[in-house]
Amino acid sequence: MVRHLQKEIDKLKKSILSVGILVEESLRDSVKALSDRNIDLAIKVIEGDNLIDQLEIEVEEECLKILALHQPVAIDLRFLISVLKINNDLERIGDLASNIAERAIALAKKQPISIPKAIPRMAKIVQTMLKNSLDALVAMDTQLANTVCEIDDEVDQLHCSMYEKVQKLIMSDLENIDLYFQLISVSRYLERAADHMTNIAEDVIYMVEGEIQRHPGLNME
Repeated sequence: MVRHLQKEIDKLKKSILSVGILVEESLRDSVKALSDRNIDLAIKVIEGDNLIDQLEIEVEEECLKILALHQPVAIDLRFLISVLKINNDLERIGDLASNIAERAIALAKKQPISIPKAIPRMAKIVQTMLKNSLDALVAMDTQLANTVCEIDDEVDQLHCSMYEKVQKLIMSDLENIDLYFQLISVSRYLERAADHMTNIAEDVIYMVEGEIQRHPGLNME
């Protein structure tokens, strides 16, 4: 029974990593579509979101089946709980990548505008966070997971700075105000994606150490 459970868990780990790889590719392509004004690539990202949604459902069903059949305890139970949550976060990141791709299409159909350096900087950090959170999951590396959580603050700061930068751009180019609001949306999507990656990293820490990382200052006594 124990051997069979381990096989199911190993299979589940491969499944969640497959979702992660697809999401990583989707996010990378959405950012590239934005920077290159590539409509075809953006469309590919949007169409690929259906596969991510489908795999998310399959992973959830695998988790529930293992819980029902094997009633795991200790680290195996924490692993399944974490995968359920990570699975949902990955699906949401896929949705946000699709949203960025939609904004890329809207911007590519109009005349080029100045894009603040904060956006490519955010995109680079967010892509690194996703890679590191997935690597932390594979290696059960809490130290790497902690670095993901720490980097999130930088993304938040860059997102906040975007409002002032875009306001200045709008004042000098009122005719393209709607396009600059698209950039604010892209910044917000990247910031939200970073939050989901932080969730993944926190779930890795919970999986390994058994301690919930969210709301560290909350007194549960």
